[in-house]
Parts: sequence; C-alpha cells; structure tokens
Amino acid sequence: MAKPADTKTAAGRKPAEKASRSVAETEKIRAALAARRDDLRAEYDQTLSEITELQRDRLTDSAGDDQADTGTKTFEREQEISLANSILERITQVERALERLDEGGYGWCEKCGNPIPVERLAAFPSATLCVSCKQLEERR
Repeated sequence: MAKPADTKTAAGRKPAEKASRSVAETEKIRAALAARRDDLRAEYDQTLSEITELQRDRLTDSAGDDQADTGTKTFEREQEISLANSILERITQVERALERLDEGGYGWCEKCGNPIPVERLAAFPSATLCVSCKQLEERR
C-alpha cells in the first residue's frame, strides 16, 4: 500500500501548523502595533512641519547665497525628505502587519510559512519574513 505524499514547502520542510492565538494575545499585539503606528504618524507629522518651516525660512533667507550655500540647502532638504519617506515606509509596514493580524497571517513567514521567532517579532513587530528567509533576501 502506497504512503500518502507529504506536502512540503519549497525548502523541503513540512509547513508548520498554524496555532491560533488567544483573543487576549491578538488584542495585545494589535494594541502594540496600533500604538507604534500612531507614534510613527506623530513623528511623520512633526517631520513634515519641520520641513515646511525650514523651507519657509530658506526662501526668506536665501539672498546672497553662493553655489555652495545653495548646494548645502538642497542636500539638507533632500535628507529631510528622505527621512520623511522612511517614516512613511515604516507606517506602511506597521499597517500591513495589522492587516496580516486580521487575516491570521501575522507571525508567519510569507515565503516559507514557518513561524517567525517571537524574539524577531519583539525586535521588529512588522516582520514578514523569518530570519532565514530575510538573510536569503538580503544576499540577493
């Protein structure tokens, strides 16, 4: 009699059974992610306010600037915008983590389906990949 075929992931391992979280655990995670999202939004709003204020100051204080001054101001403006974009990217990651929590996929690697270690989620709550898959991705 033939054995039934094992379903395996691309890495050759059986996918881990997804254990369900208690409602209390899910709500604790949701609250932490929502708090992080709110903190990031406040930081983003503050950064935009600072950029706007600095832009206004630069427009009124640019008389007599030489090329070096103009270049420095442009470089600083680009750094500020890059910082704001970075914060916005982190907000998007946290919102995606909240969506995955609602869908039941939070805490599970999007590539291999294995659980993401609790330590990794504690350090980076919006992680979507386990350590192994993230290392493989970074090597590429």
